[in-house]
Amino acid sequence: MKYHQLGKSDIEASVIGFGCMSLLKSSRQEAEALIHRALDAGVNYFDTADLYDKGENEQLIGRLLKPVRDKVIIATKVGNQWREDGSGWDWNPRKSYILSAVEKSLSRLNTDYIDLYQLHGGTIEDPIEETIEAFEQLVQEGKIRYYGISSIRPNVIRKYAALSNIQSVMIQYSVLDRRPEEEMLQLLEQHHISIVARGVLAQGLLVDKPAKDYQGHTAAGVAQVQQTMNSLLQEGYNKTALALHYVLRSAVLASAVIGFRTLHQLEDVLGALEMVVPAEILEKLGHQVPAKRYTDHRL
Repeated sequence: MKYHQLGKSDIEASVIGFGCMSLLKSSRQEAEALIHRALDAGVNYFDTADLYDKGENEQLIGRLLKPVRDKVIIATKVGNQWREDGSGWDWNPRKSYILSAVEKSLSRLNTDYIDLYQLHGGTIEDPIEETIEAFEQLVQEGKIRYYGISSIRPNVIRKYAALSNIQSVMIQYSVLDRRPEEEMLQLLEQHHISIVARGVLAQGLLVDKPAKDYQGHTAAGVAQVQQTMNSLLQEGYNKTALALHYVLRSAVLASAVIGFRTLHQLEDVLGALEMVVPAEILEKLGHQVPAKRYTDHRL
């Protein structure tokens, strides 16, 4: 397993991160087996959020990682406030809410500190300076080590890059969603802010799922991308490796976070990580797959 520095922090994150959102869909025994196998393989970056299963996901992660707490990076998120009646959630990036929400996350995670606390979304209309104040206060208090944001909005990302000490941006990035290549990769590299990529396998469309509409691509367009990938396969690597290494080649990427539901999925990605995909094949893939642009939240 390789490790990359997260932004300017002292965090060294495994290039494969574990997206924990799907774990409660498995049994406790299956979840424990997945976590243990990931740990054995060198995965040290585990991503959750207070939103997932109304906090139960944080509780599960807290229990499973407690024995190895000093060896892992726990990243969680804040900003989506569940309504009291449980009917849904509302966006709340206010300082007072963040300062109260972190206490509940710390309790559920059964830890004294969070390694990376991320704003779970955000719009340009938010009180961004106030949100930054909250994160900075939590760093000073030792309740979080570092903070970042999870956003695909270029205008929001630019604002935080200019005004804050974020160490990372969690952003959707894959062969089928190359929007970050237009501007964000270069911008974040200039600011020494890392990308934590999600959606790397595009819901399995880049591996084994039937084509469907996805991120501005029609089902027919997705099928064409799948055919292109098949045409580029050579002995020594598979489609998972092709999709994974396309994203991992970015100099600004710290970790590709993938949600694993089964041991088979985990082993597939771990195996693909060890495969060698020639750089010219990845370049050819980029040239042959049409890149979309962000249509909203640009300015």
